[in-house]
Parts: sequence; structure tokens; C-alpha cells
Amino acid sequence: MSRELREYEVAVVGGGPAGLTTALYATRLGHDTVLIDRGGGRAAMMLDTHNVIGITEDVSGNDLLGRAREQVEGYGADVRQEFVERVERVGGPEDDAPFRLETGDEEYAADRVVLATGFTDARPDPPLPRTGRGLHYCLHCDAYMFVDEPVFSMGHGDSAAYVAMIMLNFTDEVDLLLDGDDPSWSDETDELLRAHPVDIVEEAVTGTFQDEDDPDWLGGLEFADGTTRGYRGGFPMYGSDYNNGLAADLGAETNDDGTVAVDDHGRTSVDGLYAVGDLTPGHNQVPVAMGQGAKAGIAVHKGLRTFPKPLDELDDGVDAADVPAISPDLRAAARTHGDD
Repeated sequence: MSRELREYEVAVVGGGPAGLTTALYATRLGHDTVLIDRGGGRAAMMLDTHNVIGITEDVSGNDLLGRAREQVEGYGADVRQEFVERVERVGGPEDDAPFRLETGDEEYAADRVVLATGFTDARPDPPLPRTGRGLHYCLHCDAYMFVDEPVFSMGHGDSAAYVAMIMLNFTDEVDLLLDGDDPSWSDETDELLRAHPVDIVEEAVTGTFQDEDDPDWLGGLEFADGTTRGYRGGFPMYGSDYNNGLAADLGAETNDDGTVAVDDHGRTSVDGLYAVGDLTPGHNQVPVAMGQGAKAGIAVHKGLRTFPKPLDELDDGVDAADVPAISPDLRAAARTHGDD
């Protein structure tokens, strides 16, 4: 049984801050846009939102994303909760809708595709505290939470050692937990680390306990030698698994760490294919992802917009009946936007 082909100018894969911002810009700039999101993601795990101007910390990641989806839909974009299983190129740069996207139930055609599929944080085996209530993955977002609080960095590589030293900017109670592994950091890092007041704990973590005064928060960790140590929280540093499969299938260039190579406006090495957010190199921050989405949305618009037409495509000028170029559906959404 063949599936109906849904046609769009822009298809955004991934509904985090980068993908949502791209879809917002593309839609408001007059392009029929679909955002396809499987749900979840790193932003959805945020219990509190940090470092986003105008958004207070009582807003969770799910609340932030939910409001953004409503905002994007309000301008006329389609938002679909599905998992994109495949993207292929079926035409050249000059063809209409050269990309095909397949989910379990639907098939989409698009002139431009923007990948915002992010990455998954690698993490050690349990037992561990809950993400956001003791386990944190964003140093620049969450370090402020640990001013004058006991904190840990967990891992055995250079990144874990450096995070431990960086946290000394915020507190004088910093431990580096090896969790039973041998150190793999460099000799230079070892010398530097041991010159800082960081306690290196070799024993494996065997359990957690909650704060007696505030049970929602971590109280500390238990270790294989029977000891316990109190912590407000910490940062596991075990790397990232980039969700770059769709980009790789299309032949997009990737970097050694698994990120997708892009220019300053999110263009990949494949014409018409863009990547934004945590899938690309740079700081993994919500405001940064939003900025990348904005840049990509504008770049997509410049490549798709109908007017001004080049002189070699004009005979007797532009017919008044051909303007505006925005589709009827988006025109209708614009005329009624804000009426509610």
C-alpha cells in the first residue's frame, strides 16, 4: 500500500531548540515547513531552564519545547511526532523537492532538509542519581548551581580532570571520581590536576542517597569500600554519541568526533542539506542552538525565495497575479495570527 507523499519546501528533523528555531524562521519567512520530531532529547530532560534570556528557571525543558511547538504551529508550520527512518536524495539541486524522508507511517518531499538530531550523552552504568537532580551534563549551564556546594566530576579522561579543576571556580569541595577505572588522562593533565585541590576517588560507585532536608536532591554517593561522600551533584564525562546517521547516509562530511561539518549558516557538504544544534561543532547551549537555527532559517530562505527574480528569467516582468509568493495556507495563517 503506497503512502501519500506530503510535499514541503522545508523539512526539519529534530524538535529541540535548534530545530524549532529553524522551523520558526522558515515558516515566518514564507516557506511551507514541516518539523518532524520523535520526542525526548537533551532539552526535554532539563528540569530547569538556565541561561535563556526572558525564560525563568521555573520553566522546565518540556515546558519550553511545548510552548515553542505551539508557537511554530501558530505561524502555519506542521509539527509531526514521528521518527525519520530514512532520508534520500532523488533529484539534483535544480529539481523540485529533491529530498525524500520516510517515517514509519508517512513519506515527505522537501526542497531543503535541516537536521537537528543532536547527540546522546554517554553515561556510566547505574547506580546514578537522576538527571537534573544530581546528574548534570552542561557545565556552563549548571556550574552556578554548585557555588559553595560539594560536587563531583566522574570519568577517567582529560575532560573529567578539566571539569573538576574548572569547578574550583565555584566551590572548594570538588572530587574526581574514577568509578573503578584507571586514569587515561595525559601525563601533563595528571601533573596539572595534582597541583589543584581536587580529591581523586578510585573506588567504584555502588549507590546513592538523597538529601535529608530536600529529598528531591542528591545527598551523596556510596562506594565499594563502604564509605560515603556527600554531594549536591556532579558531571559525568564519558563523551557523546552523535545522531549523524541520516547525514552520513546522504554523504555529508563529518568531523573526527562525529559532528557534522557545516559552515557559519549550517550548510553541509551536500547541497540543500543543513545541520544545526548539538549535531554540529561548538558549545552545546540552548541560546547557541537557537542562534544556529535562526542563521540556518535565513540561509534556507535566501536560497528558496521567489523574488527578486533574476533578469534572465524575466520576459515581460513579474505578473501581478504571481505575487505574493507565500502559499495560500501560510497567507491564511498570517491573516489570523494573534486573533485568539
